[in-house]
Amino acid sequence: MFTCDKERMKNKIEMFSNFGDAGHGGITRYSLSPEAHQARDEFVNRMKEIGASIETDDMANIYATITGSEPGLKRIVMASHADSVKNGGNYDGILGVIGAMEVLETITAENIPHRHPITAMIWTNEEGSLYPPAMMSSGVICNDYLPADIGKNFKKEKMLASKSILDKTSTFGEALDKSPYKGDGKNRLNPNDYMAMFEFHIEQGPILEDAGNEVGVVTAVLGMFNYRIRFFGQADHAGTTPMHKRQDALYAAAQGLCYLHEEIDKLKTPGLLYTTGEIMCHPNIHTVIPDLVDFSIDVRHEDPGLRAKVLDIVKSLEKKEWARCKCEVELAWQRDTVYFDKELAGYVKEAADELGTKNQVINSGAGHDAQFVSYMIPTTMIFAPSKDGHSHCEPEFTTVEQCTKGASVMLNAVLKTDRK
Repeated sequence: MFTCDKERMKNKIEMFSNFGDAGHGGITRYSLSPEAHQARDEFVNRMKEIGASIETDDMANIYATITGSEPGLKRIVMASHADSVKNGGNYDGILGVIGAMEVLETITAENIPHRHPITAMIWTNEEGSLYPPAMMSSGVICNDYLPADIGKNFKKEKMLASKSILDKTSTFGEALDKSPYKGDGKNRLNPNDYMAMFEFHIEQGPILEDAGNEVGVVTAVLGMFNYRIRFFGQADHAGTTPMHKRQDALYAAAQGLCYLHEEIDKLKTPGLLYTTGEIMCHPNIHTVIPDLVDFSIDVRHEDPGLRAKVLDIVKSLEKKEWARCKCEVELAWQRDTVYFDKELAGYVKEAADELGTKNQVINSGAGHDAQFVSYMIPTTMIFAPSKDGHSHCEPEFTTVEQCTKGASVMLNAVLKTDRK
């Protein structure tokens, strides 16, 4: 068994935290921004130092590869992203890049034998923070292999036209054309040249920490659905309309949301997650009774049967009248549970056990590039703990020791894959 170097990991974590430093412990590093290109330059320079060859594809994904002892074998890739959300942390995404770099650095420093070429990869625009949607590049690269109802949302032409959330006019395609890392489509990740992918990531939740474990063996990304729920009332003057004559859409929506919580909670199902994170109120004027409230409901669980029960509750809103207002329920999008490759997950589990690293099987409630890649080639993920479960925020933290243990597990899982 081999282990990664804690001091090298510490150095990389500290170095990459400079690129997009927001000034109070976290980063803002939008994809294809100057800050993102600084991180990419650092990645390329360090990988060239160990003799890795560098390739880029038409979506500006970067591939750093060390050769194996047997020419012609497919590559094993470790991939993650270097972009962040606004005022994000120093671990989400970039830890997987740093971990992949560390694996290659350890293999070359210790001259560890391996048959296959091994690649460290940076995905472009995983977060979709500046140019929506999230997981844009993997959605394009894996498009031919995705379910049709998902793939249609990630066609390259549509992605190139995605507009900046800041200026509302500049596009992802324009930023891509300006990037020094835009390359050739022939260099894309593909099933002919690659045999397996690993993605190392922070958990983004509290489960590992609460259990006292150091590594998560990720077996699936949870299925989910997102619906829009709209309540229709009547706009009238706030100072003249008697209470008993009102059709207040906001009051109706509040009743409906409380109903959802009460009914869904009756299912008493461990692991069931549901969230209302977005709400629109019209006309949003303090002297006018709201005539429209539109909010989201995001539901996640592995079991499709359980999700169907929750959906029945959501749809039942339409059959009732709420404060004299009508309700409409509309699907925004949904996905099935994506299961990772059992053999690769088995190698992760074996590596953790053999290293004496406390671990557990875990699912991911968040989306990752790995879930799209899994439709194309065998794929799995490895989680490191997140302090207090924080992620997508500046308090996000994972200790250097935990980062190094996760990278060591990935190193040995990759070597097991190489020997199979």
